[in-house]
Amino acid sequence: MPSAEHITDTVNRYIALVAKGSADDLVELYADDATVEDPVGGEVHIGHGAIHGFYSAVNDVERECELVSLRVAGNEAAFQFRLTVAAGQHRMVIEPIDVMAFNHEGKIATMKSYWSAADVTRL
Repeated sequence: MPSAEHITDTVNRYIALVAKGSADDLVELYADDATVEDPVGGEVHIGHGAIHGFYSAVNDVERECELVSLRVAGNEAAFQFRLTVAAGQHRMVIEPIDVMAFNHEGKIATMKSYWSAADVTRL
């Protein structure tokens, strides 16, 4: 099982990559057979190809990201963060709560993001 320190480091790396990284960078954090459900209730992306496709949607937009709070227990992490996205003159802030489970190699095995339109603020 990965240590709490490893999980914390991975979550911080994830936040940094959501802000400034590419889909290629983000996919490297995930296990080969990982799943991403963002938002919960939406499509579940399974495996590196699908996860890459999901994250590639933000490759060409300006982003800022900040971790608000983090809790690590066992091989899981729950954290809230603030994502500011700018596309042209349109800016918005999304404040999801993500829950990640990690496999024995310390890679993200599952990620679920809890948010809805009520958690989006247009600036």
